[in-house]
Amino acid sequence: MQRFAETCEAIAATTKKLQKTATVADYFRSRKVEEAAASAAFLSGKAFPAGEETRLQVGGSLLWRLLAELSGKTEAALAAAYRKHGDLGAVAAEVLPPRPGQGLQVLELGRIFREISAARGPAAKTVLVRHMLSRASPLEAKYVIKIMTGDLRIGLKESLVEEAIAKALAVPLAQVQRANMLLGDIGETLRLAWEGQLAQAQMRMFHPMGFMLASPVDSAKAALSYFADAAVEDKYDGIRAQAHVAEGEVKFFSRTRDEITASFPELPHRLAALAHDAILDGEIVAWEYKEPDSGRARPFGILQQRLGRKRVSERMLREVPVAYLVFDVLYAKGQLLIDRPLRERGQWLDDLFSLIGHRAGKGTERKSGPPGGLDFQSAAEEDAGPGRVMRAAVFRAASPEQLERLFSAAQARGNEGLMIKDLNSAYLPGKRGQSWLKMKRELATLDVVVTAVEYGHGKRVGVLSDYTFAVRAANPARLVNIGKAYSGLSDAEIAEMTQWFLDHTLEDQGFRRTVEPKIVLQVAFNNMMRSHRHDSGYALRFPRIVRLRPDKSAEEADTIERVREIFDKQSS
Repeated sequence: MQRFAETCEAIAATTKKLQKTATVADYFRSRKVEEAAASAAFLSGKAFPAGEETRLQVGGSLLWRLLAELSGKTEAALAAAYRKHGDLGAVAAEVLPPRPGQGLQVLELGRIFREISAARGPAAKTVLVRHMLSRASPLEAKYVIKIMTGDLRIGLKESLVEEAIAKALAVPLAQVQRANMLLGDIGETLRLAWEGQLAQAQMRMFHPMGFMLASPVDSAKAALSYFADAAVEDKYDGIRAQAHVAEGEVKFFSRTRDEITASFPELPHRLAALAHDAILDGEIVAWEYKEPDSGRARPFGILQQRLGRKRVSERMLREVPVAYLVFDVLYAKGQLLIDRPLRERGQWLDDLFSLIGHRAGKGTERKSGPPGGLDFQSAAEEDAGPGRVMRAAVFRAASPEQLERLFSAAQARGNEGLMIKDLNSAYLPGKRGQSWLKMKRELATLDVVVTAVEYGHGKRVGVLSDYTFAVRAANPARLVNIGKAYSGLSDAEIAEMTQWFLDHTLEDQGFRRTVEPKIVLQVAFNNMMRSHRHDSGYALRFPRIVRLRPDKSAEEADTIERVREIFDKQSS
């Protein structure tokens, strides 16, 4: 493990991509295959292969307590070290004392991680983590903790680990990338490359692939300048979800690749009728059902009530029904479809929906209008409660004027805007390019007051870049928090504001400070939801800083009444 940690230090010491890749490749060549395979996952910042659902479930507070115990440092000393580094692993390297006989092995660490994952309850996990950290050298502990928290912060992404495997074993990079995508296991990919068996990699169901992402576009005219042959869909305000269907089993995965099936128990049986294995891409939305056989998406704030639940009550199923709107297919009938153009994947998707409609006894094709496509809730299932899977409506636009009309219609239906897609584009997992575009407009902006600040991470270590902000309550002298943002300001603005916040701190909490409520920001956001997280009772979704407002005083910030107006408008 010491050699692994030293390799990570060397990777962190250079900003050159080729040098990072060469360093990892050299490390792989110096190890035996099993150790190299385990290291590949660790170098990707993961304790377990990406395709596994295994989790350590060890929080930062437990690690913080153990660092204090093992180092003998005071809370103030730990806080000072954290302010210096902005990273708990780096804190461990500074505060933990070296002792004779310390040292872990890479394969041993993998076994310990699995023991920690299997342990039930914080007490059992604490014993295992304490023993592990006490045996690790300070440098090893630095990277053990970094792996546990899911971010090495050495400028190394999994894509560079793929490149290092290709370089170390002299195999084509494209084969490494394809195998890793199919398997969801960078370690297993390395083993296959080592054995010259990359071509044998097969699609492993129930491990989520990366989601293709869209780039923002400001206007209809700009959108149509990228490609002439476009498919246009509503941009729904829900959560992106990938559905895996195999032999009657169905699982849903979020963009973060977490399984979310339990939060939406009414959906899996709608897809279980598929005659073939398939991987679908779509959006889960809160759905307002209307008669006959129609409906519309509801605001994200309503869907939020369903998120993260391990058990959904019958009352919740009735009050917050959902639908899964499918717009792409990545795998079907034993064939990987991501390299095929969108127009062809769309035909495959239509065929799958028609098959389900036939098997379920009912398939209603809609030629136009939302939600479009095919609804495969069967007649026999109509009394089985809500929950539908539908083909997302697809439109065409040949001019900016047509696209503007579609945009207005989408917003009138309560959706965020439009997705504009090149019909000739392949599906690029985890990539954001100009083949998929998203066109939306901000719901509104708010002028808010900064109430607390936190130190940033990475290149923002040492500066106060994460801002908690508030609006004015009914009592003008009181402020109520409504959100947190860390993007939008320039480095120069952040540096200037850091000094101001240091000079106007009310309470120093280590990595966080409450500050005098005098700085006003203008923030934009996608929408608003009710929330118990903030004392305003609301939270902003995807807030970002538009600009500083030095021309405004805190007394001129927006009020909770303005917040309610915006919330009521989006919910109507």
